[in-house]
Amino acid sequence: MRNGEKAAAGAEGGARLGRIGRSPVRWHTALLTGWTVLWFLVAERHGAVSWHYLRSGEELLFSQVPGGGLALYANHPELQIGPVSFVVAALFGPFPAALGENLAEAFMSGLGLYMLVLIGRTAAEWGRGTGMNHKRLQQRVLVAGAAFIPMWVEVSVRFAHLDDVLALFFTTLAVRALVRGNATAVGVFLALAVDSKPWAVGFLPLLLALPRADRLRAAAWTVGLVAAAWLPFYLTHLETFAAARFTIPNQPASSLRWFGVTDPATPWWDRPAQMGLGIALGALAVRRGRWAAVVVLAADARIVLDPSVYTYYNASVLLGTLIWDSVGQRRLVPWVSWIALISLYGSALLVPSDSAQGLIRLAFAVGSALYVLFWPQRPPRGSREATAPAVRLPGQRRAPDGSQARSVSSSA
Repeated sequence: MRNGEKAAAGAEGGARLGRIGRSPVRWHTALLTGWTVLWFLVAERHGAVSWHYLRSGEELLFSQVPGGGLALYANHPELQIGPVSFVVAALFGPFPAALGENLAEAFMSGLGLYMLVLIGRTAAEWGRGTGMNHKRLQQRVLVAGAAFIPMWVEVSVRFAHLDDVLALFFTTLAVRALVRGNATAVGVFLALAVDSKPWAVGFLPLLLALPRADRLRAAAWTVGLVAAAWLPFYLTHLETFAAARFTIPNQPASSLRWFGVTDPATPWWDRPAQMGLGIALGALAVRRGRWAAVVVLAADARIVLDPSVYTYYNASVLLGTLIWDSVGQRRLVPWVSWIALISLYGSALLVPSDSAQGLIRLAFAVGSALYVLFWPQRPPRGSREATAPAVRLPGQRRAPDGSQARSVSSSA
């Protein structure tokens, strides 16, 4: 059999791997679906804690309510939610309140499952031509996904934070587009993430992982779409700038307490420091050839400097560890994801001391950041990957022999 025929046969076998009979559904996806349904049923009984913010925000934006429209953020700075999130929330507006809430919860839960599928496919494409064992990859996604789902249900069902859900979903699409070499899509999806929730600015270092020739175009799309979404509010109502100074209580379990920050509310420097630290760490990760760590590093910066300790914050961390465990490394056991779940969610449930919870959060953020940035990454023994370059840019393929090939087209 010729090399081309062998490659085609291998691709066909990889496509069939793990499927349930003739069904296109794979076993690990079916198991993760059941796991999601179980957690959905547990959380839904006391769910949608924050959905009223989305409902009131979309009514203010679209229903010509006094104080709404483009004056939304000037009059309601507590709505720290991007306009794209209100647009999506409006899709559930025509339904009765209870039904619309349940449909939104189901929709957001479904996005989490779809993200798991996307990340699995992204990891498979990133490892193409490296001798990747696809069965081991599916097992890795299954185990990491089992840690991700409880935190995803926390943000999508228990709190129903559509804004955080969309920011993470669009970021996942940006990671997928990055590996596929579509620079325009990377810029568009990152813009939509920021337009859904402003803290997604921390994910922008993903732009630096593009081939140098494509970065400017992708960045132009990001800047243009972010400006299109936010500038109308700022230009028509200058009071909107005050929304950026909105504060929340500095809770006793916050890691800020371990830095000696005892202010009763958000310090003036805190939000810029969160974003700046996330961007700096992400840029360092890209420089070190570890772009798959950008999401977890931005999430680490968020939780370690945030004055609040809501458990739904951890969904961004678990998405970051899922991407790292699936794409950034090849260990069979994705232990970073499970350490994140046990440290962050477990401590919130089982550790009674607020101070100890803050210390655990700080220790995880610092430890995981140091690990993904500096721990030596060694390819599996016996893999063809051992002869491949240690670093390559997304958008570039490896040739079947493991050598680096030319960049793929990055057109939209």
